[in-house]
Amino acid sequence: MIKLGIMGDFVASNATHIANNEAFDHAASRFGKAFQYEWVATDRIEPEFETIIHSYQGLLIAPGSPYKSMSGVLKIIEYARTHQLPVLGTCGGFQHMIIEFARNVLGITDAEHAESNPYASRLVINPLSCSLKGQQLDIEIIEKDSLVYSIFNTNTITENYYCNFGLNPEYQEQIHKAGFAMVASDKHNEARIMELKGHPFYVATLFVPQVNSNYEKPHPILIALLKAMEQYKEEGVRA
Repeated sequence: MIKLGIMGDFVASNATHIANNEAFDHAASRFGKAFQYEWVATDRIEPEFETIIHSYQGLLIAPGSPYKSMSGVLKIIEYARTHQLPVLGTCGGFQHMIIEFARNVLGITDAEHAESNPYASRLVINPLSCSLKGQQLDIEIIEKDSLVYSIFNTNTITENYYCNFGLNPEYQEQIHKAGFAMVASDKHNEARIMELKGHPFYVATLFVPQVNSNYEKPHPILIALLKAMEQYKEEGVRA
């Protein structure tokens, strides 16, 4: 059994959460292996950490921030980054994967998110100059040697957004050069997909691919995550 842990605080009225569950049902139908997903409330992550890291072969950092436990989310992201555990972050997940990287790799220990700490001096995640909530926009994949390009095998994709926050452009180049690479951007050259170099599957999307999926055409990035999880299980990677 391949098991995915969805790190997020499920809300039945949240359209992206409902779409998330449906999208992984779509992906599982094409995956062809026994697959199960479970939501893990973020305030459970720290008290149940050892159980969680040995229960799943991959993680989704779900949309829907602010989370009940930002510290729990950052801790599980750090584990996935440093232990080769496949992880996909979408919307709020994208934002928190960047904060974890800024704090623990770049040493910006006071890196913050404008949604939870708007008056912080180091807003690595800040309000977008133009809200993307409810919009569908084109994205250009700019790094042709990236895992992301191999997943989509095209230069341009069209995706749906549900967010008001993104990577502060002031930190974009610094983060990119440190290895958490901007592999896809919008027409303003702002990050829309990030990928950690040297990791089997560590991808963050500002858009929510789960809402752009159906049984006839499951979203390719979700299928790619499941395949990476299968390989992780086969290789028996553990702490």
